[in-house]
Amino acid sequence: MDTRVRARRMSAWVDPPEDGGPAADPGLYGPGSEAWRLNREAMLLLGAGPRALLLQLAHPAVASAVADHSDFRTDPWRRLAGTLRSFLTIVYGTTGAARAEIRRLNALHRGITGPGYAARDPELALWVHATLIDTTIAVADAWLEPLPAAHRAAFYAETRQVGRAFGVPDALLPADLEAFDEYVAAMLGPGGPVRVSAVARELAEVVLRPPLGPLAPWLAAVPADLYAWTLWPSVGLLPASVREEYGLAWGPRQRLVSGWLVAGWRAWRPMLPESFRQMPQAQAADRRMRRGARR
Repeated sequence: MDTRVRARRMSAWVDPPEDGGPAADPGLYGPGSEAWRLNREAMLLLGAGPRALLLQLAHPAVASAVADHSDFRTDPWRRLAGTLRSFLTIVYGTTGAARAEIRRLNALHRGITGPGYAARDPELALWVHATLIDTTIAVADAWLEPLPAAHRAAFYAETRQVGRAFGVPDALLPADLEAFDEYVAAMLGPGGPVRVSAVARELAEVVLRPPLGPLAPWLAAVPADLYAWTLWPSVGLLPASVREEYGLAWGPRQRLVSGWLVAGWRAWRPMLPESFRQMPQAQAADRRMRRGARR
């Protein structure tokens, strides 16, 4: 494929078109929400991706579904682009755009079935949903500032409507943040269903050492060792039990490099303009709301 064509495809989630929906429509969350505040930082969101994905794959059924129904091994970037585009549409899009994206994903997931798994299984949907919530909180705590308890609770409460939209019934959906934390602990704890499989370890290699060839053919020859270290901060945020099951190193070298990367980002962040460091979808939503306020 022509490099320019692939670049345009990859840029679709980096530089979205202006939303043509109602100018004052706040969407499912809105400008006063914790979701709008937490998910706009590009470095936080991109850094959160590997952690959330590794947690999802740590569930054997999710790992099998990804392995059987995607080209993740050869082109993880396409999945990343699609996942990020969907997530940001749900968070920052108009109500109509967000609900349309949820319907599209639900329809897509109906066809993802196999031995021992179904993507529309409410319990699997809840785990995937939970990894996104837990990761957003973990990354904000570690890389931005610790979230006050009230903000954490508000953020979780905001996400429940999206969990229901993805087919998780109220009886299964944790009622509040305390119940949510207990759910995650039970999933990860002894006897819980989250156990890293051989398939998950194989896919984790792609997550943490992604081939660059799909981005541009001339990058295919770049050794993974030259860039894999940039993902160590995400590895450091994994629960220790999950990191150990994956067999991921987390010694003095990894801690030192991760600390240096995070400290560097924190030092540079105040100097960077918001237009550079924030996700374009968040900026487009801000403009949408400003246009509405002027009318």
